[in-house]
Amino acid sequence: MERTVPYTASEEVELYLRTYYSLLRSTSDVQIRTLEEVHSATNSLLHPGARSEAPDLSAFIYSILRLPDCIQQVKTVILGQSSEVFRREGVGDVESWQPVAARARRRRCYFDGDETLACIIASGSDIDDVVPLLTAYQIEWRKLHRLLRQLPASISLRNVEQNPAVFNELAAALAMDVEDLTRLRLVWGAAFIPNLEHIAQSSRRLQIRLLSGTLSEYRRATHAWWGNIERAFPSVRERPVYFVSSNTHSLVNLISGFALQQREVLARYLEETDDADLAREWHDIQEQNVPSSQENFLYYVMKKFMQTSQGVELHQMRRDYERSVGVCRIDSSHYFDVDAQIIELSKVNMAWMDPRICDPQFGDFANSDALILNIDYPLGMAAYNILTEIATYAGEVLGVYIMGKAATLNGVIGDVMIPTVIHDEHYRNTFILPNTFKAADVASYLVYGTVLDNQKAVTVRGTFLQNARYMDVFYREGYTDIEMEAGPYLSAIYEMYRPTRHPVDEIVYLHQLPFDFGLLHYASDTPLGKGKNLGSGSLSYFGMDPTYATSLAILRRILKLEQKRISTYA
Repeated sequence: MERTVPYTASEEVELYLRTYYSLLRSTSDVQIRTLEEVHSATNSLLHPGARSEAPDLSAFIYSILRLPDCIQQVKTVILGQSSEVFRREGVGDVESWQPVAARARRRRCYFDGDETLACIIASGSDIDDVVPLLTAYQIEWRKLHRLLRQLPASISLRNVEQNPAVFNELAAALAMDVEDLTRLRLVWGAAFIPNLEHIAQSSRRLQIRLLSGTLSEYRRATHAWWGNIERAFPSVRERPVYFVSSNTHSLVNLISGFALQQREVLARYLEETDDADLAREWHDIQEQNVPSSQENFLYYVMKKFMQTSQGVELHQMRRDYERSVGVCRIDSSHYFDVDAQIIELSKVNMAWMDPRICDPQFGDFANSDALILNIDYPLGMAAYNILTEIATYAGEVLGVYIMGKAATLNGVIGDVMIPTVIHDEHYRNTFILPNTFKAADVASYLVYGTVLDNQKAVTVRGTFLQNARYMDVFYREGYTDIEMEAGPYLSAIYEMYRPTRHPVDEIVYLHQLPFDFGLLHYASDTPLGKGKNLGSGSLSYFGMDPTYATSLAILRRILKLEQKRISTYA
């Protein structure tokens, strides 16, 4: 008989977790240096070269993309659950500091302009993310510092950009491939040489402090986050809700049709842009040389255009337009970085929607009282806190739909995975779940990838907190989908229809749920391949393919259910 529950986390990872949580109980700053050895001993799948004398550029770049750029000046990182916690603990009004952000991780952070970085965290999962990121960053910085201090006199950093031969010599002196050094140059851009000079001059000695890491503070922060939503849209307490955890662009783009109505503006931008790849892709789509979706491409280009000076005026225009079709955007300012949107189905205009939504079975939703509550997917255990809060204070939950990124052990980047078994490393539960989605629901909208249903997924505590031996155990047990939110969401779902708290270390059958439930993951990483991740830190154009394929499946499911629901009391 197939074993359902795999082995628990490796001893090395458990030791790492125990070590930094015990150290963070201290009221004084904890030196990251004290964690370097236990971090290296985990043999992390994301940091296999931690013990090597040579730099592990993949781990370094992964960390750079998930920490604010100001990390180069930072000495102390302070974690707290809200700006109030920082004030109460004597740090000060961090919201008056400079807001800073990472390119590939959503976390509200503030820099004091000197050497302190304050990060607002939503759950313990943020700790499991930040601590390994800082440790990997410091380990690799120190390696580069040593090698840069030993550069031969023939290599001048000032000549690297002008002389390809010197660039190749620099790569050899830094014990890396030219390809790896090129990747680092692409990530840093114009700051490439200044950053290398700074590394050569300064050895890193980061330290970290946790303020009030209690469960009650996380709950208080989550309740304040929800209060912000209630103030913006009070009737969310009474009206039925379809809850979606996805992102802040795909559902709204599909529903509003705003980008599609800006086609001429976006086409002119493409004619004038210096981005030859974008212009070429648009030409190939127009000439039908590639199977790419024209709608997906326009959504991507609109995001690019709105980041330019010419596209600034579209921001207010888009908000006004979205309000007219029932979309209310709710920013999460003052709280952890999870924005929300509420969509009133009675106000949607079916004629303006993405053409892939238009279907004769979808009629008029004018009589609907239902809302779609869409949130920007949270990290790890924040998912449990948020869904528990919504289940407590929102109106009747009609459906729960989760869309998110995952790593795959058997597929390729861009594939979509539909799991029916989830093992959660937080509480060691294995959930057998009634996933409403099948491969056919997604496949017709996916151009480049493959849809894999009937999969088994594992919810890990952190991206650095797995090693090859650990992953091999899961792989042999058939677990090929690795992510961070499904387990916490399922723990909350258990409590939404059972009279007890979620179990620990059990096999849990989520049968006869009183609402619809769907879970879709798209592959953004292949952890068994060096440095392979979707868009190298930001969603690339080709990442739009699985994002919109899964969003279309979710939105069509909601509209189908709501059409059936309102027809029963028409």
